[in-house]
Amino acid sequence: MSTSKKKSALSEVPGVEGQSSLNPNLSKLRRQKAVVNNDQLFDGIRNGDRTSLSRAITLVESTRPEDFMLADDIVQRCLPHTGNSIRIGITGVPGVGKSTFIESFGLQWIERNHKVAVLAVDPSSAKTGGSILGDKTRMNALSQNVSAFIRPSPSAGSLGGVARKTRETIMLCEAAGYDVILVETVGVGQSEIAVKRMVDLFALLLLPGAGDELQGIKRGIMEMGDLILLNKADGGQERKAELASAEVRRALKLYPEDPRGWTVPVKPISAIENTGISDAIEEVEKYQRHMQIKGYWDQTRKDQSMWWFDDTVGELIYAHWMSEASNQKKYEDLKAAVENGTMSPLMAARKLLS
Repeated sequence: MSTSKKKSALSEVPGVEGQSSLNPNLSKLRRQKAVVNNDQLFDGIRNGDRTSLSRAITLVESTRPEDFMLADDIVQRCLPHTGNSIRIGITGVPGVGKSTFIESFGLQWIERNHKVAVLAVDPSSAKTGGSILGDKTRMNALSQNVSAFIRPSPSAGSLGGVARKTRETIMLCEAAGYDVILVETVGVGQSEIAVKRMVDLFALLLLPGAGDELQGIKRGIMEMGDLILLNKADGGQERKAELASAEVRRALKLYPEDPRGWTVPVKPISAIENTGISDAIEEVEKYQRHMQIKGYWDQTRKDQSMWWFDDTVGELIYAHWMSEASNQKKYEDLKAAVENGTMSPLMAARKLLS
């Protein structure tokens, strides 16, 4: 696209520099309309309207440049009304029953007069980029509860199976009055640290009697867990779940002591039979009280905001750099050299930056 064509296209985008000289009246009207729409959207969010919340999240998740400023504006408006929830990350091996647990867990929070938002991050289809698992369809009772909001989002290849805009979505949900935020992630692995950096408590679900084949997966993730739950302690598996819980507790004693003074609880539960779920909630509440008393609660939130800032700066610098046609050409040439085996990835990266 030529420079003149680029300017013409940009003139149609609200808030883009340079558009006023091309069509000032149209530009003014569109900016006014955008403000009115965001006013309505913000009012809807603060009134707990789920349709407005869904529309705002869609705006925040949009990759269209013309939506960026509107998305930033709605998040900024919501900022003073955030931070009033407990944010819980939930992960576990495939088949452990995360969705069944979240439904039972969420319903019990609601029985305690809380509002629950579930951000279920699905794997992304390699063909379409859309969600594969459809977690919302597997939480039927919770999705129909007026005090619950479920938002399935494709992970789009993001680190740790977390959608790129999950942090902003958490803020929007808090502004809408949801005071328990559950973030379900894809699978387990060391990259789940991405979840750890946006939640207050990290819960790990394990299967009783999984055997040694999962130990390699579990070790890295267990060191980050603030609460470990052995799900599917039912159907004659109760004894096996108790033994597995004891084994996990022994394993945790071999890890470095938590400097925060928190001893990780290990509990057998059955999400399908709804047993042990209230115990899990009580452990979450104990954790919250402990961290607040010790002064870690607010400090962790501040640290997470700084990690978020650093991540965003890196992303924006890369996007800005790649927006230059000459840089794109350099990138493609060096990428071809790496693909052909004529240059190492490290050398190519250094040449690109030089």
